[in-house]
Amino acid sequence: MPQAPSTGSSLIRDPSIAHRNTQILWTEAGRDLAQDTRYTGEESLTIFVDKRKLSKRSEGSESSTNSSLVTLETLHQLAASYFIDRDSTLRRLHHIQIASTAIKVTETRTGPLGCSNYDNLDSVSSVLVQSPENKIQLQGLQVLLPDYLQERFVQAALSYIACNSEGEFICKDNDCWCQCGPRFPECNCPSMDIQAMEENLLRITETWKAYNSDFEESDEFKFFMKRLPMNYFLNTSTIMHLWTMDSNFQRRYEQLENSMKQLFLKAQKIVHKLFSLSKRCHKQPLISLPRQRTSTYWLTRIQSFLYCNENGLLGSFSEETHSCTCPNDQVVCTSFLPCTVGDASACLTCAPDNRTRCGTCNTGYMLSQGLCKPEVAESTDHYIGFETDLQDLEMKYLLQKTDRRIEVHAIFISNDMRLNSWFDPSWRKRMLLTLKSNKYKSSLVHMILGLSLQICLTKNSTLEPVLAVYVNPFGGSHSESWFMPVNENSFPDWERTKLDLPLQCYNWSLTLGNKWKTFFETVHIYLRSRIKSNGPNGNESIYYEPLEFIDPSRNLGYMKINNIQVFGYSMHFDPEAIRDLILQLDYPYTQGSQDSALLQLLEIRDRVNKLSPPGQRRLDLFSCLLRHRLKLSTSEVVRIQSALQAFNAKLPNTVDYDTTKLCS
Repeated sequence: MPQAPSTGSSLIRDPSIAHRNTQILWTEAGRDLAQDTRYTGEESLTIFVDKRKLSKRSEGSESSTNSSLVTLETLHQLAASYFIDRDSTLRRLHHIQIASTAIKVTETRTGPLGCSNYDNLDSVSSVLVQSPENKIQLQGLQVLLPDYLQERFVQAALSYIACNSEGEFICKDNDCWCQCGPRFPECNCPSMDIQAMEENLLRITETWKAYNSDFEESDEFKFFMKRLPMNYFLNTSTIMHLWTMDSNFQRRYEQLENSMKQLFLKAQKIVHKLFSLSKRCHKQPLISLPRQRTSTYWLTRIQSFLYCNENGLLGSFSEETHSCTCPNDQVVCTSFLPCTVGDASACLTCAPDNRTRCGTCNTGYMLSQGLCKPEVAESTDHYIGFETDLQDLEMKYLLQKTDRRIEVHAIFISNDMRLNSWFDPSWRKRMLLTLKSNKYKSSLVHMILGLSLQICLTKNSTLEPVLAVYVNPFGGSHSESWFMPVNENSFPDWERTKLDLPLQCYNWSLTLGNKWKTFFETVHIYLRSRIKSNGPNGNESIYYEPLEFIDPSRNLGYMKINNIQVFGYSMHFDPEAIRDLILQLDYPYTQGSQDSALLQLLEIRDRVNKLSPPGQRRLDLFSCLLRHRLKLSTSEVVRIQSALQAFNAKLPNTVDYDTTKLCS
């Protein structure tokens, strides 16, 4: 192990450093060299060299005029110059380490100057211990002691200074701490500092409350509340639209957001310090940080002021249930809710004498007991529901925000992969989002409005995910599912949004909305990858299937799916009432009840089949409903369909249509 010649004190750049050693250590390829940190009060430069790689590089470069050729002589010269000009030497070694894999350089500092190992070439400041006077005394005494006592002296001195004689100072794996004595079990736990930081967090929480209170009591907030219309119900989308139209209120909210961000960053720094200080405490501190209130919170808060503010109490409003949760059950805080103005079953205008009821309805809907109901579908509403009170704009907004109010809690099932786990996507992966409603929720049917997947790729991945989606409307086998024609015949396409995460993560969303919504019981998602590369012209991208058997090494990258969500809503479904209609086909209760039952079943059939996916012919979804939600046999389904077709042919001005069979 050759060493550079010793140098005088005039060559030491930092007067606080006792002395520096340089050494070149040789190691064979494939072997690890373990370095033991000892308390010598020294700073050393270690150069690890792989002789075989260095010799190969030298042989292959004999005929080259490359001036940056790494030789042992060069390394020896750099090791010696470390004493004179540390920064320039480290910079030169850094460039050599990047250009050649044959060497690895480690700068190590130990002893009274600090206790840290660094496995890189960045400049490092020594961690000073106590005062400069103590250091000078330690170094002076260390020089006087014989070599075999120096190490034990430095270790005892560090334990005295850094651990207050309450434990033994230990460094291991780039970390230093005190090994506490039996009389001082909490020697690593600075209780006074921790208490001060906990008090700072409490003060931040109080400031957080004050900021929100000031915003709520500001003139901009009060003026905005006064200008809100009271003659019809305001959903969150409408309030958000009015919010964006009020520039003063918007500026005041941005001021609140900026203040909250600064407060949160300050709290984050304190929490990091708190965790660092208390990591070896027996009792961990209790950390509670307030959540930042988003615009969604304030929209609901505004609704609470409008509709849950009676009798001097402020409750909490839920738009999903159109109800208030009051702070005291004995006192009601709910005021009268205005009617909902909009498309579909919402009112066209509110009643002039009672703003909680409809005055007039939209086209195709009739006024019944103050509510708007479909003119054609009123007779079938108690059998199966079809519509939602969500307007198109409101639905689009909720889908873009992946709002949990329209999230359907489906069960994720896959034998090929797990969520939040990396996998090789070369082979086809199958995922299911299923509701099992035909077993557990027979009184509900479900409508799908959109899908959302969060997909991550490893850095520099050449793979691109390809998704194929099949929808099973009412249960049954996978063969009774239809393929979703993404980006075909004006059907919507996947939208990809880059997420602000350290990895290459994208949010894949498919928005169906009111136009393409349909029944679903299970969503089958098949994932395959394709390899992306540049085309022959260099300007276009071409895709081809992964080379599973020919050259699997070209399939670069792994994939991870963090979450999958399905958005939609549930509707009323009464299987017993529909069975009663079917029973009247053979056993009519009264004169004419058979025709009435056929007419209502015909209406249900047409409305169910109308929600087929786009294509030339509609799918026979009604037969799937009878097979899997009413549990009828195939022969019974054929008999009912024949009866409906014969009855429809007798009706005036009716046009029958052909359907494609889906369920067996």
